[in-house]
Amino acid sequence: MSTHDSTPTADVPEMPAPQVREFAAHSIGGALALLLGLVGLLAAVFLFAAGSVSPGFPVLGVFVLLCALISLRGLNTVAPGEARVVQLFGRYRGTIRQDGLRWVNPFTSRRKISTRVRNHETPTLKVNDAYGNPIELAAVVVWKVKDTAQATFEVDNYVKFVGTQTETALRHIAIEYPYDAHDEAGLSLRGNADEITEKLAAELHARVEAAGVQIIESRFTHLAYAPEIASAMLQRQQAGAVVAARRQIVDGAVGMVEAALARITERDIVELDNERKAAMVSNLMVVLCGDRAPQPVLNTGTLYQ
Repeated sequence: MSTHDSTPTADVPEMPAPQVREFAAHSIGGALALLLGLVGLLAAVFLFAAGSVSPGFPVLGVFVLLCALISLRGLNTVAPGEARVVQLFGRYRGTIRQDGLRWVNPFTSRRKISTRVRNHETPTLKVNDAYGNPIELAAVVVWKVKDTAQATFEVDNYVKFVGTQTETALRHIAIEYPYDAHDEAGLSLRGNADEITEKLAAELHARVEAAGVQIIESRFTHLAYAPEIASAMLQRQQAGAVVAARRQIVDGAVGMVEAALARITERDIVELDNERKAAMVSNLMVVLCGDRAPQPVLNTGTLYQ
């Protein structure tokens, strides 16, 4: 299922507008910075070794060493599927998404955040559906971080935030719809799983958008009546299936009887009065709708004797 960009429904709480948005941090390739840092370290060692020549060399060596160490501190190794959120004295200074060795201001702090696709599977929740029947359900949500700045600064812990909002949305969807709809035109959790999961994904998107999270897909992994009513509901489902099957059998039998009478009349095989038609209809309905194979009876007389 594709990502949803629908607007929040009336039942979804309106999340506050984000105070910060992701933008690219200023960074350069780290190879040159690494080379200069190593050169600075070698120069500092040389200056320390040349201290016997001039007393000023060790002092210069300390300065060069500090500069080299500070410069090397600005190096970052960014793996594919990761990003670095850069802060300078508490202010957000951008995000590094380009993988490889990168160099930024060494006085900044960098926080690693994963941008890989993740799964979150909820525990089995026990809730009441729209008819008040206790049911058990669970779902799995596929998601990833879309805006690293919002995920870092808008919520305390975006992983826990996604988990909590997923369970909240799942409970809300469960109480809005019945497990099985009495009305064939109504939506139900079991009979309209695709439509319900679409609504679940849309509500999840509205709930976690403020945290910079993108919902990729959501699916039910478990859906059943609670054990205390499962047996009774199974009997109800079986009874409904029997009634539906009988209705279909009767509809088919009526059509077959109607076709048989029409063919007999059309071909003028035998002339049937109303009483003979009624007897024929009764016999055909018994044969077509009966649970057991019919037992033939030979009538040596007439219908009226």
